[in-house]
Amino acid sequence: MDIFDQPPDVTPEFRRFLAQSMEDLRIKTTAHDSMWHLSEAAWSVDQDAGTIVFKVPDGTVATCRVQIIGTYNTADGSWLWGWDHPSVKPPLGAHAHQLKAYGEEHGIVPLTTHKLTCTENDAWQFAALACRLCEAQGAYRGPAGPTLVFMTFYKVTLHKPGAAAASVTPPPVPRSGPPPLPRSSPPPIPLQ
Repeated sequence: MDIFDQPPDVTPEFRRFLAQSMEDLRIKTTAHDSMWHLSEAAWSVDQDAGTIVFKVPDGTVATCRVQIIGTYNTADGSWLWGWDHPSVKPPLGAHAHQLKAYGEEHGIVPLTTHKLTCTENDAWQFAALACRLCEAQGAYRGPAGPTLVFMTFYKVTLHKPGAAAASVTPPPVPRSGPPPLPRSSPPPIPLQ
């Protein structure tokens, strides 16, 4: 059972959209892992610069724009959204804010509840939804002690020692099934 099994107002259309979002994230993660070994990378976030830097053992450095969706506390199973998080600088909560607006528009309570009890899989679902709704290139879960930081990233630039930097865009994710739920809110805000 996941967090979206609880609310009575979660529609079958939303469940399909959620499943598509998880599959999209799986495909994007596989592409990043095959292109620059995301799964092997050490990471660090600079909130002032709005970047996440991944350092791969072969010397490759991937620098990306980052958004913090929220944090999952493994000690007590709690989730705290990035849209109102004391440790997240406001500009880095924009994707979380867009997910909250989507939840308000469609009556999806877990997306609008400041702090809630959930599982790590639920946290991945939040990240996958943010990745798809905000058209990010990927999502990442970074451990910080007992807390897991869930982030989306985009504008990936790779640099290998002795080589010129290159931007990377994973292949487009094929869309199958019905289109995402209609939304009357504006499209994602492009972030610098």
